[in-house]
Formats: sequence, C-alpha cells, structure tokens
Amino acid sequence: MSKKLYHGAAYYPELWNEQVMEQDIRLMKEAGINVVRIGEFAWSTMEPEEGRIDIGFFAKVINRLYENGIETVMCTPTPTPPIWFTHGHPERMYVDEHLQTMGHGSRQHPCTNNPYFREKAAIITEHIAKAVGRLPGVIGWQIDNEFKAHVAECMCGTCKRLWHEWLERRYGTVEKLNDAWGTQIWSEYYLRFEQVPQPGPAPFLHNSSLRTMYQLFSMEKIAEFSDEQAAIIRKYSDAPITHNSSVAFHVDNERLFQNLDFASFDTYAVSDNSPGYLINCDLWRNFKKDRPFWIMETSPSHSASLESYAKPHPNGYLRAEAVAAYALGAEAFCYWLWRQQRAGCEQPHGSVISAWGKPTVGYANVLEVEQARKEIEPIIVRSEAAQAEVAVTYSDRAKAFLKTEPHKKLNHRALVTAFYERILHMGIHRDLVPEGAELDGYKLLFTPFIHYISGDYRDRALKFVENGGVWVIGPLSGGRTEHHTIHTDAALGELERFAGVETLYTYPMDGTDTIGRAFGVSAPLSLWSCIFEPKEAKAIGVMEQGLAPGKAFITEHSRGQGKIVMLGSMPAGDEGDEMLRKLIDHYAREAGVKLRTDVTKGTVVAPRIADGRRYWFVVNMDGAGGSVTILQEGVDALTGQSIKPGKLEIGKYEYRIVEFVDS
Repeated sequence: MSKKLYHGAAYYPELWNEQVMEQDIRLMKEAGINVVRIGEFAWSTMEPEEGRIDIGFFAKVINRLYENGIETVMCTPTPTPPIWFTHGHPERMYVDEHLQTMGHGSRQHPCTNNPYFREKAAIITEHIAKAVGRLPGVIGWQIDNEFKAHVAECMCGTCKRLWHEWLERRYGTVEKLNDAWGTQIWSEYYLRFEQVPQPGPAPFLHNSSLRTMYQLFSMEKIAEFSDEQAAIIRKYSDAPITHNSSVAFHVDNERLFQNLDFASFDTYAVSDNSPGYLINCDLWRNFKKDRPFWIMETSPSHSASLESYAKPHPNGYLRAEAVAAYALGAEAFCYWLWRQQRAGCEQPHGSVISAWGKPTVGYANVLEVEQARKEIEPIIVRSEAAQAEVAVTYSDRAKAFLKTEPHKKLNHRALVTAFYERILHMGIHRDLVPEGAELDGYKLLFTPFIHYISGDYRDRALKFVENGGVWVIGPLSGGRTEHHTIHTDAALGELERFAGVETLYTYPMDGTDTIGRAFGVSAPLSLWSCIFEPKEAKAIGVMEQGLAPGKAFITEHSRGQGKIVMLGSMPAGDEGDEMLRKLIDHYAREAGVKLRTDVTKGTVVAPRIADGRRYWFVVNMDGAGGSVTILQEGVDALTGQSIKPGKLEIGKYEYRIVEFVDS
C-alpha cells in the first residue's frame, strides 16, 4: 500500500536562474506538485571539468524544495557525459550496427560498457550520493534515464571483448557453442571465442543464434551497470531506487528491476490508444509486487521533438489517465516536464508551464488531476490493487527473439498489446506478468508470442495446470530453443508431449486462403502457424480450407485438475476477433474466473480491496462514456450515496468509485 499519492514532474533547475526557480516553486505549490525529479542530464553542471565536482547547487535545490513541501527523486546523470569525456575519444563512444561511431551531443552517446565510462559514472554517482543521500527531501533515486531508448546493441571494441567473455561463461567451450548454434551451416564454425563476430554489417542475415544472443548479452550488461550504480547509492542512502523504463526500449525489464527497489515507466500513448497506456500499468504492477509502481513520465498534453509531435490530449483525459493509474497500483503520476525547455531538441514538448512562465494548454488538466488525487487518496492508501485471476506472460527476451525473426516486420509490442486489448475490452481484470513470476492465485494463463519457453517456465506452468489452472499457449510460442534454433525432436520440443499433440506442419498462413473454425465461428488464419494432430488432446479448432483441411489449429488436453490449450494460429479480421473473444470467454468460464465485469469498451474497472471492503474504480478512457452492471448494492465512496444494482452510467472521462462491503 502507498502512504501517500505523488503528483510530480521532471524539473531542470540547472537551466534557469534564481528568479525563475522562485516562480517555479510557487507555481508547483499552486498546481499540487509534491515531488520532482532532478539531475538526470546535469553531469556537465556537476562536473564541468574532469575531476572538479560540486553537487552543492543540487543540495540547495533539494532543501529549498523540501522547505516548500516538495520532495525529490534524485537521478544519476550518466546518459549525458560532458564534452571532456567525449572529445577526442571515439573509443569511449557507442557504435551502432552499421559501425557508425556516435559523436558528442544528444544523449546515450557513450558506450555504457566502456571501462572509463564505468569509472567516471561511479565517481560522479558516489559524489551525488554522499552529498544528498541523507537529505530529508530525497525520497527516491532514479538511475540514468530511459536505458537504450535511442540506441540498441553497441558494436565497439569494448563490447566485443566483453561479448567473448560472456559467451565463454555461457557455453564453457567453443565446441559447445558451435554445437548449440549449428555453426557448420555456411561455414560459420569457430575455433576460438574471440573469432565470434558481433552482428554488424553483413551481405545477408546473421545466424539467428548470434543475433539473439548478442541482444541478450547487451540486455544483461545494461542491467549490470544499473546494479553497480544502485550499490553505490545504497552506501549513502536508504531511499528506494528505480529506473524509468519502457517496453519499447532494448532492455530486459524483468532483469533490470531484479535488483532495484521499485518499478517505474515512461509512457506517451495518445488518448485514442488507452490500451497502450493501461498495458503498462498492468505490467509494471508485477515487476515489484511488494511496492507500488510510478509513472515517472507522461505528458500533460502532448509529446514532441524538433522533428515531430503527437496529438494533444482532449480535456479530461489526463485526469482519467491518472485515476486509472492510481487505482491500478501507481503511487505516483509524473509529467515530462514542468517548465518547457527553451533550448535543445525537445523545445516543442508539452509541459505544465511554458518557457515564459505561463500556464500551458495542459495546465487546467493538471489541476483536475490534483483535485482527483486529493479526492481518491484516502481510499487508495487504505486499499491495494486486487490480484487478477487471469495472467498474460510478457517477455522482453521474447522481444529479442522476434527482433531476430520478425516474419515480415512483426512488432512484439503491437502483437502483445492487441492480444491484451481483447481481454481488457471484455472486462476481465488482468495481470501482465514477467516470465519468472509465480503463478499462485491465477486461474487462466496466456503465453502468446514467446518463441522460446524455458524449462523453468514450463515446469511452473505445468504445476499451475495440475493444480486446476488453464494454460493457453500460442500463437508463435515454443517453436525455438534457448539458442534460437529449431527443435530436432519435435516442432515444439517437449511441450508437445505435455500438451498431448504432434505438430504436423509449421508454415505461414497469410495468403493461403486458410479458414479455421472454432467456438461456432469461421475465420481466416494468419501468421506463422502450427498444425496439430491430437494424440491425447482433442481438437477444438479445425481448418475448413487451406493447405491442411481437417487438421487442428486449437487443441485441448486435460492434465491433473486443469487443461493445456494449444493455439497454433492467429485468427484474423473481424471474425478472428470474435473467435479469440469466444476462446478467452470459454476458458475464463471453465477456469472459474470471477473477477470480471460487463463494462463497455473504452471504460475500465480497476478493483481494489481493503479490510472486508471491495472498491471498483470505474474510469471512462475513450471520451464516449460507458456503463457497467452493478450486481449488488453499493455505495458511492466519494458521496456516500447508495448505488442500486443495475447499470451504472459513466460520463465522458468521468470516474466513479463504488464501495462494496463483503458479508
């Protein structure tokens, strides 16, 4: 549970004079901003010349903010090393897949694996932690900023050496690597680890194992850097530590947050993509289940850079975003940024206050968020977000596999979001869980778009099934080994034995006029697909036409007290959408899922629980209004008025809180 709700913004005091700072603090208090994030791009202010470090300015800012009731999340400034670090030292810089070396400017230009970068990053972080770590105004830390947002895997000489060391630790001998990767193909066989290349420029495509393993190596290394930074901070501060991440970045978020204290993310989903916003809440809630998550960045109106801009939010939407986030488990809702930047590449970006100190188009909506925060805070702090009964496994490692093997440019985030959106719009409360999550408390588990299903994950899922759960696997799941090669014992390896099927064929359905029928619906089938011959399983979905008519694309197999369901192909179009909804509904009913409502599309119900009381936070996200059926008498938790069973209407971007007392 949260002790309070935070309403915050990113602030850059190093860019402004004393008079502006005085005005900013006054305006923050008027707008209800009770936390700011500072420091993540201020390395040159802290250390203008190598070795000359002074954090005094930021300590004074933190104390001054605290005196005015505003707390601080302090950041390490490592995404933007100063010119003294970069000038004349290309060996310290990031090198992209085309072997272009980055120059000074923008951000994320250094290689974070470079030993001199690590040394200097450790020194500046230790100075900051010593200077401000015990200040009462510092309530949290953010390491760096948006790891791997603009860059992916570095191809510099340092990374090449570390890559070879990583491979040797992973495989032990080069012979084992050769065997695992199948390097006799195209004469790729290696005699020593130092001969294994990075996946840079090549006439055609690299070996799948090489490309995927290099991504996993890069993800591990950025997490190690985060771990190093956190260890330094903990020597001088007890405040919890996070990083502001995203599913769009080239990181393994599960690994990244493993050694951090709480999870936070940045999101700039526009108002007509509320599923793209809500999916983050349902995922980040589960990275650190013992602490609430933070939305560290979202725009009060619109995102923008010198090159582009997004559609501004309609009035009322920001408040709906904030209430939904708090109800789904957020402790903080924060903006990028407080005062519009007068220089740099993000001058047009939405802010709370303009560069000239006046309210922006989003300011009135920020005031609405603050009013809502005060209104819902007493309920939020005495309750907690209910665990869902339905889980969808999310994996950034699966994202790496799909980046290597994208099948006509499939996008992992888009695939997962579209799958999630169906569950969301059906009114089913849901969790997105990382691969390593425990499955206790769930009744229905979906595992879509995960090429490699590890033995550990499989064993936990099988235990879940044996205890009565329903496990739906696919599409595009289980067809690759951990080395990104094809199984040689069966198309889906050992999974087929547990699922009671034999995979007859795997091939792309698109363009083959394939029609499948299941749950009383006929629909086109798409994506790379698996066609099954049921052994102990039974056919639930059968192909009516195409290359393998009469064969199964959905099967069901009872195991223990539960079931394993194989979804071998992706139903497409409106009919496919209906088929998937019927599949989800059918197995939700079979699994005994109760935590669901008939809420209309575009409106979300976030259930919370506390001491024999249940709360439904009902929030309209699409601006069209909606409704949900109340099954028992409740009370409006904000007005105290009785709410009778029946349809509860919700207006445009409106929110209601219904309280139920359990008998």
